[in-house]
Amino acid sequence: MTMKPFTRIHLVVLDSVGIGEAADAEAFGDKGANTLGHIADSVGGLNMPNMEKLGLANIVPVNGLEQQQQPSAHFGRLQEASVGKDTMTGHWEIMGLNIDTPFKVYPQGFPEQLITKLEQATGRKVIGNKPASGTEILDELGQEHMETGSLIVYTSADPVLQIAAHEEIIPLEELYRICEIARELTLSPEFLVGRIIARPFVGEPGAFKRTSNRHDYALAPFERTVMNELQDAGKDVIAIGKINDIYNGEGVTESLRTTDNEDGMDKLVQVLGKDFNGLSFLNLVDFDALFGHRRDPQGYAEALEAFDRRLPEVLAGLKEDDLLIITADHGNDPTFPGTDHTREYVPLLAYSKRSKGGNDLGTGETFADIGATIADNFACELPKFGTSFLSKLN
Repeated sequence: MTMKPFTRIHLVVLDSVGIGEAADAEAFGDKGANTLGHIADSVGGLNMPNMEKLGLANIVPVNGLEQQQQPSAHFGRLQEASVGKDTMTGHWEIMGLNIDTPFKVYPQGFPEQLITKLEQATGRKVIGNKPASGTEILDELGQEHMETGSLIVYTSADPVLQIAAHEEIIPLEELYRICEIARELTLSPEFLVGRIIARPFVGEPGAFKRTSNRHDYALAPFERTVMNELQDAGKDVIAIGKINDIYNGEGVTESLRTTDNEDGMDKLVQVLGKDFNGLSFLNLVDFDALFGHRRDPQGYAEALEAFDRRLPEVLAGLKEDDLLIITADHGNDPTFPGTDHTREYVPLLAYSKRSKGGNDLGTGETFADIGATIADNFACELPKFGTSFLSKLN
């Protein structure tokens, strides 16, 4: 490596912001998916001048955005190599893993054997046990839960088991303990659920509201990731949002929880003001959770434009030896049938103040190119998967 390494790398994952069907999309039932493109078309064009300047429309055409003659960021796209399209698979691949055994999903609800074990271990009955929107199932079963103390269990297109409980009926400490029990029950290959999610809520029937006391209980990555290598090398790894949960704390030196996208951006700006050497890693989950799964292209568009409005603060906070990488972990086309993620390419934008301009980074064969680049920069052991593009960031 001939160029001076970056002291800090800030990695931002726009959760579910895919940019068009992947080469193998048809195998996943996602032919024609295009999260960003279909959102832009559905609202008559996006207003994202800051992402436009970075070169977002140089990767793919986006209604409302112009291709830049001299984009300020290096730009490209990445193909997912792993056999999944869920959050954990996408994030783990970003940090150098290739997941060749997919997590299990439960489109018909969880097996009776698992539910019985959960009821016996917690002393509470289970209601629900089906795929559902997190808000709709509260409208449907919230009152029954309050009257009986039963656990609302539901899933989604993701490999997740979610347990909802009213904070005045089941205290947070008990809900978290119940989720820990569920985590133990689903570690076996028989069930292999990727994440258990505690979903506390408050309010009265007809006006329930989920609180920010959500907690994820994930599996630890099956192998070491680039984050482990950074930690072992004495570098900082600051996890913002649900990053700590996704990696089950592996390789994390500091964790900052967030309540929503705006809070995530606030926390990132705070981290930019800190003196550290290593990686800050932010996930902005609202795109996926609030708009993708709920098939709300208008809300999704507004969230994208809100993110764009916060970008100048981030860019202003970058130091000369900082690198900002913006990407995604999968798609979730809100114009597609159902509520599932979609198999798509993800954007890659890499910006630093010392860059001479934006190179076309092309199409990477794996999200792990990001992890390889980060490891390369900090002179850590490179992951088994991925190709560093660090030398192209001149």
